[in-house]
Amino acid sequence: MEVMSCHRRFALPGITLLGMFLAPLVAKGADKPGTVDSGGRARSYFVHVPPSYDGLKPVPLVLVLHGGTGTAEGAERMSGMSAKADREGFLAVYPAGTGTLPTWNSGACCGYAMEQNVDDVGFIRALIGRIERDYRIDPKRIFATGMSNGGMMSYRLACELANRIAAIAPVEGSQDLECHPSNPVSVIVFHGTADRLVPFEGGTTPFQLGSRRSDTSVASTVAFWTKEDGCAATPRRKGTAAVHVESYSGCRAGTAVTLYAIQGGRHRWPGTPLSGNDVAATDLMWSFFAAHPRK
Repeated sequence: MEVMSCHRRFALPGITLLGMFLAPLVAKGADKPGTVDSGGRARSYFVHVPPSYDGLKPVPLVLVLHGGTGTAEGAERMSGMSAKADREGFLAVYPAGTGTLPTWNSGACCGYAMEQNVDDVGFIRALIGRIERDYRIDPKRIFATGMSNGGMMSYRLACELANRIAAIAPVEGSQDLECHPSNPVSVIVFHGTADRLVPFEGGTTPFQLGSRRSDTSVASTVAFWTKEDGCAATPRRKGTAAVHVESYSGCRAGTAVTLYAIQGGRHRWPGTPLSGNDVAATDLMWSFFAAHPRK
């Protein structure tokens, strides 16, 4: 059931009409499925609501985008974002792409969504609006992450929904489209140097999901965002033999740009058993998100 939005406050401090309606209706600590109409399609998603959510205090929202041919449920399992949401008190939302083998139209990739020119930016815009009607969301703390094609889509959201998205955390994705963000956006990138599907150095691969793209290098993408956000030219560097970290500060509107270059890392979500490394991407990106709301 959709709950209509209402932001008028009662005289009682800290109590809203919206909160009073939502508190008894929301299933706590559980996944709640839904659909939203976008571009003539019924698009599906589900929301993970942390046990601490009471409908009274605005909470952050993290969008988690699955990879090409993946599923929303798979993105939840892979990222571990719902468990993080339970610990930190934010809503995790898992949208689904389109097609028999679901993909996102991230610009130059991938599959059905790109070939049919599906308006996935419009879908995410409509989805954010729906979540804001159904839950108390902090509009300055809306974030996006994604794996592979989902990471590419998170770049597109930063480029085209910069008035809504505060920060993104692409994982093993590339930014293969013209980008003209309307506002500064914080960016934290996780990318393995041995990724064969989306090469760290850019270029083409034999694994294109039907597209004929040439991926932009990670270095070029980081340079784009440091310039776009007006960051200091020289990063602070640290790391180990397993991961090299570059952090750019002094950026406009309190934004920041950070790169985790995972040495020998492949096309996997960092920190999972299959990744072969202990880079805790989900914990790291949440800390970055929490420190960089939209101004």
